[in-house]
Amino acid sequence: MRKEFRDLAEPDEAHRIIEGLPLAPDSEPVPLAEARGRVLAARIDAQLDVPGFDRASVDGYALKAKDTFGADEAEPARLTKVGEVHAGAEPDVVVGEGECAEISTGAVVPEGADAVVMVERTDEDGDEILVRTSLAPGDRIMFAGADVAAGERALGPGTRITSREIGLLSALGIDEVPVRGRPTVGIISTGDELVRPGESLNADAGEIYDVNSYTIAAGVEEAGGEQTLYPHAGDDYEAMESLLREAAEECDLVLSSGSTSASAVDVIYRVVEETGELLLHGVAVKPGKPMLVGTIKESAYVGLPGYPVSALTIFRTFVAPVIRAAAGLPEPATATIDGQMAVEERYAEGRLRYMPVGLVESGEDLLVYPVDKGSGATTSLVEADGVVAVDPDTEYLAEGETVEVQLFSPDVRPPALFGVGEDDPALARILDAVSNPRYLGLGSREGLRRLRNGIPDVAVTTQTLELDAEELGSWTREWGLVVPAGNPRNVEGLGDLVDRELSFVNRTSASGLRTSLGNAVAELATERGEKRHALVEAIEGFDRGVRAHESPARRVLAGKADVGLGLRATAASLEMGFVPVGEETVQVLANPERIEKSGVERLREAIESTDVFDSLPGYRR
Repeated sequence: MRKEFRDLAEPDEAHRIIEGLPLAPDSEPVPLAEARGRVLAARIDAQLDVPGFDRASVDGYALKAKDTFGADEAEPARLTKVGEVHAGAEPDVVVGEGECAEISTGAVVPEGADAVVMVERTDEDGDEILVRTSLAPGDRIMFAGADVAAGERALGPGTRITSREIGLLSALGIDEVPVRGRPTVGIISTGDELVRPGESLNADAGEIYDVNSYTIAAGVEEAGGEQTLYPHAGDDYEAMESLLREAAEECDLVLSSGSTSASAVDVIYRVVEETGELLLHGVAVKPGKPMLVGTIKESAYVGLPGYPVSALTIFRTFVAPVIRAAAGLPEPATATIDGQMAVEERYAEGRLRYMPVGLVESGEDLLVYPVDKGSGATTSLVEADGVVAVDPDTEYLAEGETVEVQLFSPDVRPPALFGVGEDDPALARILDAVSNPRYLGLGSREGLRRLRNGIPDVAVTTQTLELDAEELGSWTREWGLVVPAGNPRNVEGLGDLVDRELSFVNRTSASGLRTSLGNAVAELATERGEKRHALVEAIEGFDRGVRAHESPARRVLAGKADVGLGLRATAASLEMGFVPVGEETVQVLANPERIEKSGVERLREAIESTDVFDSLPGYRR
């Protein structure tokens, strides 16, 4: 018996019914060259540092920074040039005291050098190079892992892959990418009056070109689906029935458009009710009232109106969103958008500047913040949503000033959650439960600074400061010294770093782990009745840190150091030895004005419900 639909469905009900259709394609691996436009199905962690070596950021000379202390235009430092290092070549020189090596942008910094001076700040005097400026260790060097660090959460599930992400994946050496499957959509047009474009048209007989098939097919592709155009059925009802069944066998979703005659609807009713269920007939919208929704076998089915405007309206309003959702794509946005500067940004270089910026929602306001890790950093583009064109005569953009953001693509949306702070493997897993998060692992100190300035939604920190913020959750992690498997140097604790000739790899000063280490060294100094700075100076490598939680361990694993600062979880993951030193608490602090933001609420829920601490050695709530 035919199911009756006496009343038109309200739009909200139609949305609810269509959103409940079975439309969930399986994920699949695709070659990197075919990944553009797809959506990541799983988190991708970096398996190597990018760059993989300490790299010169400018053309100039590699040297020891201490040899330039006090140098200026009037009294330059004189250094002996001992060789040259070119990009793509392994250095064959070692820089000693009072020496330097000519170096090209992108070249490996040679052993012994800890800074690079720009060639513009030097002069040649025979075999000597006159350096007319003072440098600090690390100047003009992009250290290994400064762009992306091994073990770091590079991209998360749900990320739309654009040319920017392709660049990052390429830099990580990834040639196959796990992506969300695209829903397959079969498109069938009915009506004797329809003719495919390219075929001859008899206007006298009332024939018209088939607009709907190609319009809807393009809409399917734009929404992230894969379309298949089936042969034109006309009003041959046996052919229509055959095509409906065939399309249902081959596709996740079947769309038909064209004839809405009683006989055509009878065929659709019969096929749907014999193999599935008819869920809706007619929706209270104009244009587009005569819409059918149901299932055919295991596939979803939507019957679109025959008039092109009505068909496209129904498709864009009701069908395209579920295709995008199934493909993991966000709703589209406009190509430009206005927002308010979250912080003041000074600029006085007299040139047009395209400033990469990120977006974050704060109540009714859209905040715009600068994103800039240097021209050599791939992640600057991934972390940005667009650019702001800053005129050459602009000295600064004031906090709160309205700016126009040119979005990288029309479908860019602000992240549901924006966080800054400590790099932590548990957090990386927790963030997988939040839709479209953005997290910058810049360290506890930077997280707190930015939260104080009102930019991110949350800061993740191991440091305790007086701050107007609400804690969403916390956990503890065990930290210590990561050594090669089997601990061949028999390292027993911090005292060995002070008393023995062991090379050490630290974290950067913004890291909470670095702070915990500094506190532990201070305690050791108190126990010994010595000054803290004396112990720090005795540790070879204490002042030279790397950015992410796995970076020190990776350097130890590569034989570049004896000991690294790290977590028990990192040591276990890399099958290395571990010497425990202490525990530290990781706190997730929220901007109190954004507690009710959906992304913040979801993060709180994810922290409360997660079981990731059970699978990470050294972690506990």
